[in-house]
Amino acid sequence: MAVVDIERAAFNRLGPNFQGSTYQGSGLDQEVLDRAGVSNADIVYAMTGGDNRNLMIAQLVKIQFDVQRAVARLHDPVRAEKYHELGLETICSTTVICGLLEYHAANGKFPELPLNLAIHGDHSMLQKVKSQEGN
Repeated sequence: MAVVDIERAAFNRLGPNFQGSTYQGSGLDQEVLDRAGVSNADIVYAMTGGDNRNLMIAQLVKIQFDVQRAVARLHDPVRAEKYHELGLETICSTTVICGLLEYHAANGKFPELPLNLAIHGDHSMLQKVKSQEGN
């Protein structure tokens, strides 16, 4: 697993058990993606703060690097649906959060989530980030 981020400090949030490699740079930079080994990736997740950037990264890795699966995280549910209809894999954080809130409103609690997903955050990760911010 490889993670690309423009901000080196972002890698601190990966946690102590992260086994992959990190590459500082833009996910739109083909040289950075090449160094990160994207051409050998089974799947790429584009998860920057911007919908347009994520869509561009997902399309770039599919076209330039022949990655079969690229998922763009989007905030805009309409855009996520339209691009999904065009054949691009998308996940909409807004839709996911709205679904969780609807469940909470109807049931008085959040649903149990699979694997290591957490609604309330990872306390140990939060403590690590806070301690690094104090340095």
